[in-house]
Amino acid sequence: MQLHDYHMHTHFSCDSKATMEEMCKSAIAQEIPEIGFSEHYDLHPLEPCQNWLQVEPWWRELERCRAEFADRLQIRAGIEVGEPHIYQAEMQAFVERHPFDYVLGSLHWVGRNSIFDINYFKNNEQEMTYSAFFVELEKMTRMGGFDVLSHFDVLTRTAQAVYGLYRTEDYEDLIRPILRNCIDHGIALDLNTSALRKRANVLTPNLQVLRWYVELGGERVTLGSDAHKPVDVGSHLDVALAIAKEAGLRYLTYFVGRQAELRPMP
Repeated sequence: MQLHDYHMHTHFSCDSKATMEEMCKSAIAQEIPEIGFSEHYDLHPLEPCQNWLQVEPWWRELERCRAEFADRLQIRAGIEVGEPHIYQAEMQAFVERHPFDYVLGSLHWVGRNSIFDINYFKNNEQEMTYSAFFVELEKMTRMGGFDVLSHFDVLTRTAQAVYGLYRTEDYEDLIRPILRNCIDHGIALDLNTSALRKRANVLTPNLQVLRWYVELGGERVTLGSDAHKPVDVGSHLDVALAIAKEAGLRYLTYFVGRQAELRPMP
């Protein structure tokens, strides 16, 4: 099955200990023909990964792995930028200095609140936290400047333990403008499988969000395990693909030099 995994991290991100070579070998073992590394690039003042990424050593290792596995694996260069609408000037300067194949845009902070901090959800009502997240995500996608929107409703990974799964329809008026922004800016959706490995057990974005995306004319999606260790490379990509097809999506989006190519789903 011709799949890709475009959302992966190594020890060049502060929340992973995996080597790039280990991740490559895991992809090859699962017969995944194309992957992309997308280390964290975060500038939020409270972010523990701030200033962690050492770009030049990362590029050297990327090129070494490309050479070593050239006959078995296509390796793309990605980057995951946190809050790109807030740090737009810094983001643009950074990505223009390096030949990335794609840029992931992620929302990990709402103001001074981390969406991975369970206390944020314990101390606030569900309607407030979800509404605040989607309002901020609309601002981020309206600004654009990146190629793929990471894990659309990622906050459910943490919030589910406090509230249970959220009712997507309750936030339709906030979600649809985000999807519209993505379509208008040519931003693909990251079909992120990380929450399928967690208590939430859901794809982000979920099936209902994808159905609205298709209804609005959206076509661009990528696959991403959000793996931080070799065992998770390629995790649940088959599930993501099945959900995408159920929503009515027909293509996967591939990137080279920040240029998108839509290919029919296998």
